[in-house]
Amino acid sequence: MSNATGKPATSDSRTALLTLVALLLGLALGLTVAASGSTEAARVVGWLEPIGTLWVNTIRMTVIPLIVSSLIVAVSSAGPRTVGRLGTRAFVVFLALLSAVAVISVLTAPPLFSMLAVDSAAAQSVRGGAEAIQRPELPSFAAWLVALVPVNPIKAAADGAILPLIVFTLAFSLALGRVAENVREPLVGFFGAVSQAMTTLVGWILTLAPIGVFALALPLATKLGAGIFGAVGFYLAAHSGILLLSTLFLYPCAVLLGRVSPGRFARAILPAQIVAVSTRSSMATLPTMLLAAQRGLALPQSVTSFALPLAVSTLRLNQPVSWVVAPLFLGKLYGIELDMTQIITLAVTALLVSFSVPGIPSAGLFMAAPFFATVGLPPEGIGVLIALDHVPDVFKTLVNVTGHLASVTILARGETATGG
Repeated sequence: MSNATGKPATSDSRTALLTLVALLLGLALGLTVAASGSTEAARVVGWLEPIGTLWVNTIRMTVIPLIVSSLIVAVSSAGPRTVGRLGTRAFVVFLALLSAVAVISVLTAPPLFSMLAVDSAAAQSVRGGAEAIQRPELPSFAAWLVALVPVNPIKAAADGAILPLIVFTLAFSLALGRVAENVREPLVGFFGAVSQAMTTLVGWILTLAPIGVFALALPLATKLGAGIFGAVGFYLAAHSGILLLSTLFLYPCAVLLGRVSPGRFARAILPAQIVAVSTRSSMATLPTMLLAAQRGLALPQSVTSFALPLAVSTLRLNQPVSWVVAPLFLGKLYGIELDMTQIITLAVTALLVSFSVPGIPSAGLFMAAPFFATVGLPPEGIGVLIALDHVPDVFKTLVNVTGHLASVTILARGETATGG
């Protein structure tokens, strides 16, 4: 059996296994280098770091042409009625998954943090690390809403503004679906060829995943070292643990609601998860997810080409977790007790705000600052969270990517059931 790129399916499994081994090996060697304190070893690690960046860039360069071409082919063939129905169902599925993750966070985080005790000296040490954090300029909701319709689609693509680009591409695709067939078909054929070529290119890039992932994991572990302990270690473990629990919750959702076997979903999502953990970028993982959906799960392209880019742009399952865990930690740090009403309020707010979080690092935490202030937490505490966000960010990307593919699996099953 061969996949869309002409490679045997067993080759994908072998590459995924080698990539996982490379990730673990890179982390282990990085921790060893950090523990040794060797400047020569650290210098070698610095030489290898650009290789990982180069591999990530090769993935990212496929994202825009892959999204645009796949979306044009899918939407221009499906018609506006199908797209409207699928978009509505996608929003319902996204909201349901966000709500479930919010419930998990509210039920698990408060009991965990009730066990954390922070002495004043340790608290002062952690607070001191926030001083260098600079708050970027974030758009207002009105500005974000206006920006959804790009003045210049080419500039939106160059800036990596995916959601505005999707809005333009959807409008263009719907208009293309209404023109005469003899005019439409050559253009659809062109974009179909682009989509297939980009899929093949992604397959080639993924064969290099073990090298790229190793080069990413090694410097990461070298920089972090093993010096994570005490209150900071508790926060990182709790935050990462609840994100991981939420990730595991998504498996039965995909299996039961998407009617796919557990083993098949796990095998399909694994390569995307490895890329997610290595790059900490949902956008960089999109090409891998498209391959997993269409090749590993055999989901219809008419669903995946529309729903996956939409999920990557709007579905951030990590937000309810972070908006519950982070204020509980800051409360311990600053000696402020939060009651359950305040925690639930923050979780619900995160659920609603998550759809408009801009695509910049730690943007969700910056957006949380004014809301944290409403429950008595000092806004400067956000700087502490940003300084510590490197480790949880790995698990944030993991839960988001797993949620993206799980949601599309559920949507595809619904489309099949309704004959869409």
